[in-house]
Amino acid sequence: MKFAQRFAYYLVGLVIGLFFVAMVFGGKDTRCNYFPNSRVLNDIRNKPFEYSEKASQVLAEKWVDTTDIKKSLEFGDVDFDKSDTEFGKNAKLYFIEGKTAANQKIILKITNRSDKAILEDIIKE
Repeated sequence: MKFAQRFAYYLVGLVIGLFFVAMVFGGKDTRCNYFPNSRVLNDIRNKPFEYSEKASQVLAEKWVDTTDIKKSLEFGDVDFDKSDTEFGKNAKLYFIEGKTAANQKIILKITNRSDKAILEDIIKE
């Protein structure tokens, strides 16, 4: 069998395999969160989210918006050095670095509990 024929058989099998993989995983809401930063942000986004009184006051100042918070929770970076993630605690405290729409750096101080996440403070850098 010539190389061209073997290559054609390989491509046909590859296309059929990709088709079946797309059918199996196409309708599912699957995520691949392998890294700690992605896991933490995904966990916070999928819980009921509340604002503390201090965070509500900062939001009332109008230099930061809830869309900036949502973007930071999607594309931000978790600072694990500052965060308090001790195993076995009721709540874990995370510091998430993000940006506003005006490209102003912000730090979100979030308490992550098993049932909800609370935005404690928004710090302007």
